[in-house]
Amino acid sequence: MPETLVACDFLAIRQQGLPILDVRSPSEFKHSRIPGALSFPLFSDEERHEVGYLYKQVSQSAAMVKGLEIAGPKMAAFVQQAMTIAPDQQVAVYCLRGGKRSGSMAWLLENSGFTAFILQGGYKAARRYFLDALVPRYPLVRVGGRTGSGKTRILEALREAGEQVIDLEGMAHHRGSAFGHLGLAPQPSNEYFENKIGDALALMDKDRVIWVEDESRHIGRRSLPQPFWQHLIQAPVIFLDVSADLRVQEILQEYGTQDTEGLKEAFKRIARKMGPQFVKAALAHLDSGDLEAAARLALAYYDKSYDFHLVNQTFGEVIEEKVDQLDAKVLAARLIDRSKQYEKAWMNNG
Repeated sequence: MPETLVACDFLAIRQQGLPILDVRSPSEFKHSRIPGALSFPLFSDEERHEVGYLYKQVSQSAAMVKGLEIAGPKMAAFVQQAMTIAPDQQVAVYCLRGGKRSGSMAWLLENSGFTAFILQGGYKAARRYFLDALVPRYPLVRVGGRTGSGKTRILEALREAGEQVIDLEGMAHHRGSAFGHLGLAPQPSNEYFENKIGDALALMDKDRVIWVEDESRHIGRRSLPQPFWQHLIQAPVIFLDVSADLRVQEILQEYGTQDTEGLKEAFKRIARKMGPQFVKAALAHLDSGDLEAAARLALAYYDKSYDFHLVNQTFGEVIEEKVDQLDAKVLAARLIDRSKQYEKAWMNNG
C-alpha cells in the first residue's frame, strides 16, 4: 500500500535521491511544479480534458471508465519508464490534489514491485508549503554593486566556499536588465519562480547568512514575491564599489559573444528612458563593432538606475567594499569576513 506523506516529509525525499514523478498533464507541469520533479503524465492534455468533461457533465463513474480505457494500454510503458528512472524501484508521486491520478499511478507501481510515496494534498499542498516558506525572516545579505560588478560570479564563488546562496537571476533565467534574457532559456512562470525561491529558503539554515544578489522587484518579466521582497529590502547590502573600466570589461566578457541584432533590440527597448540620442549612438557603435563604446553608454544609463534603487529601496545598512580587481574567489572571501559582524547583529535583532 503506497504511503501518503505531508508536504514537508514528501519534499525531504529529494535529499535521499528519490525521483519525484509529476503525473499531471504536460501543460500543468509546464506551468509550474515542484522543483526537481520529472514529468510523468498519466493523461495527455487532451485526455485530461476529456476525462474532466465526463466527470463534470456526466458522472464520476463515466469519467473513471474513460480514465481506465485511456490509461490501461499505457500501463506496461509506465512501469518500464519508471524502472529506467528509478532502477532501485523507489519513487515519489504527486498530482494536483493527491487524488486519483497519483493514487492510480502509485497503485500500479506498487503492484509492479516499487515502493511509492504519495503527496497528501498534491501539488496544491506543495504550493502552500513554498508560499509559507517565503514568510519567515531569514538572515539575508545582499551582494550589491552597479552593472558589471561581477555579482553573479561572486555568488558562485560563495557557494563553492560552502556558503548559502540564492541565485534569483538563475531561477528567473534573466540577468535583470533589458539585455538580461540574451543567451538564456525562456523565463519560467511566476508561480514556478515563487516555488523555486520558497523551496530554496525552506532548505536553508536560518542560523547562517544567506547570500542573495541585490535585485529590483522585477527580474525580466518575473516579480519577487511580496513577503520575500519586503524582507530583502530590509537586509544589509555589501556594496561592491568597482570602477567603470573594470565593469566594462566584465560586461564585454558576458555579452561580447551575443548576437549583434539581439543587443540592438535590447537598446531599442530602453530608448525612451535612456534617451533616443544615446541609443542611436549605441546602435552606431554596434554597427561599427565598437562594443566597448556601446557598453559604456549602457553603463551610464544603468548606473543611474541602480543608484536610485540603492537609495530608495534599501532600508538596511549599506557596507561599502572598494574593489580594484574582479577576482571572484578573493572577493567571496572578503565578503565572508565582512559579513560576520553583521550576521551576529542580525541574529540579535531577528
